[in-house]
Amino acid sequence: MQHSPSIQQKKPKLLDQVRQALRVRHYSYDTEKSYIRWIKQYIFFHGKRHPSELGETDVNLFLTHLAIQKNVAASTQNQALCAIVFLYKNVLQKELGTFGEIIWSKKTKRLPVVLTQKEVKSIFEKLYGNPWIIANLLYGSGLRLKECLRLRVKDVDFDYYLSGHLTATMLTCMFAELLGSGYVL
Repeated sequence: MQHSPSIQQKKPKLLDQVRQALRVRHYSYDTEKSYIRWIKQYIFFHGKRHPSELGETDVNLFLTHLAIQKNVAASTQNQALCAIVFLYKNVLQKELGTFGEIIWSKKTKRLPVVLTQKEVKSIFEKLYGNPWIIANLLYGSGLRLKECLRLRVKDVDFDYYLSGHLTATMLTCMFAELLGSGYVL
């Protein structure tokens, strides 16, 4: 069945275009939610004007507003900038120039908390079952919490992780218990 030329396909809404562009590039779901939220805030800040009508000066005003009125952290302000740059570059196909003199949030100076080996051992001794497995995976692998919680048996290269004191069956049982699959070699 052919459609007449008068029937045109509707262009997706702006935020749907952003979602599609993020998904095509395999951004995480959390990043998608965050970028959508920042783009909405940017649009509302400018009185619901379409971003294609806005430019570098408007981006500057928004980012400065975040730093001064909203008092956001530097990383939060940077995340908002990344979302807006993504919108212009990947959805609107519009290159932004320089933003002028943006007032940036002050970066906090924090030293990371590092536990001694004795403190780590003490924590692990108080854990058992799934929390113990998760803590060990986080400590020993460098995984992020969500990565660890979404881990599946098929994601693990058991041959790589086997050491002299762990058998394949022991390691598989540990992961199977964590993942609730009941899978045993």
